[in-house]
Amino acid sequence: MFQTLTSPYLLVVYWIGIVALISGGGKFTRAESVIGSEDEVVRTSKVFAFVVFLPLLYIAATRDMGYFDSSAYRDKFLAMPVGVDQISAYLEKYPKDKGFSALSIIIKTFLTKDYQVYFFIIAAIQGLCLISVYRKYSPYYVFSIALFVLSTDYVAWMHNGIRQFTAACIVFACTTLLLKRKMILAIALIYLASFFHQSALIALPLVIIVQGKAWNKMTLLFILLSILAIVFVSDFTNLLDSSLTETQYSNVVSDYTELGKGGTNPLRVLMYSMPAIIAFFGRNQIHTADNRLLNMCVNASLLTTGLYIVSMFTSGMYLGRLPIYMSLYNYILLPWEIDHIFVEAYRGTVRKIAIFIYGVFFYYQMSITWGLF
Repeated sequence: MFQTLTSPYLLVVYWIGIVALISGGGKFTRAESVIGSEDEVVRTSKVFAFVVFLPLLYIAATRDMGYFDSSAYRDKFLAMPVGVDQISAYLEKYPKDKGFSALSIIIKTFLTKDYQVYFFIIAAIQGLCLISVYRKYSPYYVFSIALFVLSTDYVAWMHNGIRQFTAACIVFACTTLLLKRKMILAIALIYLASFFHQSALIALPLVIIVQGKAWNKMTLLFILLSILAIVFVSDFTNLLDSSLTETQYSNVVSDYTELGKGGTNPLRVLMYSMPAIIAFFGRNQIHTADNRLLNMCVNASLLTTGLYIVSMFTSGMYLGRLPIYMSLYNYILLPWEIDHIFVEAYRGTVRKIAIFIYGVFFYYQMSITWGLF
């Protein structure tokens, strides 16, 4: 029992609770200008924002190598050559996700040969992208980080699938560029992210779809196509397999289906769909606010819901990983919804209910499904 209560995964949760209490009453904040807001808004200071996230980086570095893909990443890093002159030959031998491999060799050559320090550096790169966006755009930074942890995104991505999550974080870091409509530079960075994980290319049409008003025609068309994909799931699966023939994901959908690793857990789909569902009931407030950031977050949440619903009926191992390019916006959207859609007298209660629901999901996923504590 004591060992369970002191699990590093739970220690992160305790830490988030502690910093939430410490930061109450407007401590560690500053007034800043944010795109879409006419007046300055209160935001968490940069130093405190990093302090909040620091334990997540430490545990990502010292995590148990027996879970997920950790040992595979460790072994691959330890087997990598030293020296930038070795990068070209290594990439010829291992052409998959060249950007991540090149970065790993550079880290090993100039910074460290210790795999734990390596994991810390990778997590820090990911974390700085998340911190910069959540600190600037979330109305409640600590709450956003709590959602990121309790949704199990922290473990599922920073401890597993770190190549794709590095790409997703690069895409997420383009938020300011997207809000300023500097699309050429944003597209260039997303293309760069695809060298870390080829799936980042899916973000190219998605970042275009999320532009404009919430519930715009392109977003609704995407939802309609998602529904059609479910209705004609067999044809869709075959089409997806065919379209991936020349990529690193050749036959991934059918292969995972044959292995019995089917669609995404419906409970996870429901959890990631909640911000979009709340947005539907609060669409009047959203349209009244007419905030560029808010509109993008709502549309991103709708795309997340559509992708997850399709993955529930097809491949959770492939399609279930694509929503990460949009789902990170849920942790900006939900805090805003609680503060603007619900009556002021009930906002604190709704926030506690949200934390409780996410906490139950966290326990279910971490303990019952994954058996991590």
